[in-house]
Amino acid sequence: MIEELNIRIAGQAGQGMQTIGSALAQAYKRAGYHLFANQDYMSRVRGGNNFFQLRVSHQPVFTLREKADIIVALDKDSVALHETFLNGDGVLAADKNKFGLDLNAAGFFDLPFYDLAAGSGGGEIFINTVACGAILGLSETDFVYLEAVIRDIFRDKGAEVCEKNILAARSGYDFIRNNYKKGRFVLGSVSAARGFLLNGNEAVALGALKAGCKFYTAYPMSPSTGIMDTLAHYARAFNIVVEQAEDEIAAINMALGASFAGARSMTASSGGGFALMAEGLSLAGMTETPVVVGCVQRPAPATGLPTRTEQADLDFLISAGHGEFARIVYAPGTVEEAFYLTIKAFEMAEKYQIPVLVMSDQHLADSYRDVEPFDMDKVKVQRYILSKEDSRKISNYKRYRFTESGISERAVPSWIDGVVYADSDEHTEEGHITEDASMRVKMMEKRYHKKMSGLLREIVSPGSYNLESADTVLVGFGSTYGAVRELCASGDPAGLGFVHLSQVWPFPAEEISRMLDGKANVFTVENNAGGQLAGLIRKETGIKVNGSILRFDGRPFNPDYLRSEIKKRAE
Repeated sequence: MIEELNIRIAGQAGQGMQTIGSALAQAYKRAGYHLFANQDYMSRVRGGNNFFQLRVSHQPVFTLREKADIIVALDKDSVALHETFLNGDGVLAADKNKFGLDLNAAGFFDLPFYDLAAGSGGGEIFINTVACGAILGLSETDFVYLEAVIRDIFRDKGAEVCEKNILAARSGYDFIRNNYKKGRFVLGSVSAARGFLLNGNEAVALGALKAGCKFYTAYPMSPSTGIMDTLAHYARAFNIVVEQAEDEIAAINMALGASFAGARSMTASSGGGFALMAEGLSLAGMTETPVVVGCVQRPAPATGLPTRTEQADLDFLISAGHGEFARIVYAPGTVEEAFYLTIKAFEMAEKYQIPVLVMSDQHLADSYRDVEPFDMDKVKVQRYILSKEDSRKISNYKRYRFTESGISERAVPSWIDGVVYADSDEHTEEGHITEDASMRVKMMEKRYHKKMSGLLREIVSPGSYNLESADTVLVGFGSTYGAVRELCASGDPAGLGFVHLSQVWPFPAEEISRMLDGKANVFTVENNAGGQLAGLIRKETGIKVNGSILRFDGRPFNPDYLRSEIKKRAE
């Protein structure tokens, strides 16, 4: 019996890797296991090698592994591309006759997908369903879980399609049980099914719903589009307007317009689309208009690798938009953080009347994990806007009135008795354009110094593990959390501790200085080429880390890769 199982399904785009992976993830989840799943795919409709990875365990898991126990190759090229990622006692299953392969080496197994698909009444389109059944058979998980998932997936396509898929899956399941004579990958029994499956984009969208978002607009750009898809799915039920804009410039300006009118608003894109939003972000800073902006990172510059992951927009998000104005940048590292920090983003944006950025990346956005139901006792949604009744009582409304905190009273313009002025030029308390030097100084102190002073008191504290006894401390932000956490918890190598930043701006300089005080070996872990977090730490604290463990090939960190890199440095 094993504690965890790592699965990789590989083939060409269009062969249904996502269908297989999603079905298996749901089946294992219903069987009661913890899991983490992610698809590595090319930005093309057909052709090219894609693969879906699934990690199934008795314990909660937060990332993938470097190698797999089971690899299923749906085309010939996948055998050569993925065989080096097979664990020593693993199995690589492929169709020997169809692909003309020599599968006599240890670890290879002939699985006649195409014959089994045809024999169950289907054609080549059913080979992915056959593979589903075969993988479930290798782990000796009850077929009833997969059958239930298939019925859910194909319910709307009619009984005949549904039954053919069940027969195809059953043929793969039975073929393994009757013909695979080596030891199977038995996970053993677990408790009843727990929680639900969710990816980072869905968690951001659900956080927006809970926070009371009423207007979402975006131009579709991978890997951020899942946020819009999820909100559109729930739009009617939650009375939300979801608008597909013609471009990202229009998107952020629409969001600002809706926010000016009193609606909690959000937009999101990836780095390239966010670049187009920079002027609008500055407009939000000048007009003190709250808005939440998501940036789901992918490798750049330019188009880069549209479907892969990276963390190279850190410096960009902290400084995006011309001029100086207050902002927050959150960097969730888990599905749960994506949910709670999105809610906090709406709260802080409205409280301080600033743009708040939620910085994610493809790995977090598209990866599924089983999570427990969110704790609603942690969630406090509060509106920071004058009521209609209070707005009617104001006789001389000044949108940019000077206050001790730098935060002016904000009302829905149509609720005010009189005209509300707002302008992108420098302006007076009433909102009228001005070029007065002393007024400029007062407004900058209001918008920037006073608001930043307030934001520094509300920083989300960094998380940490094993700092007191650690010889080496790893510091990361965002989605590196899973790999760093699991490596440190494994005890190999010994003496590791970590610090996780879920807020990168304003930077928690005092806490980071305290956490790293006296530590001789400190390394940042970053999905970028320039060590941007290391540079930020040095700029904000004066601490120069010993080095940075960087990965910028478009793939995420995992504990095995990270362990290897740390041992190289030790040698």
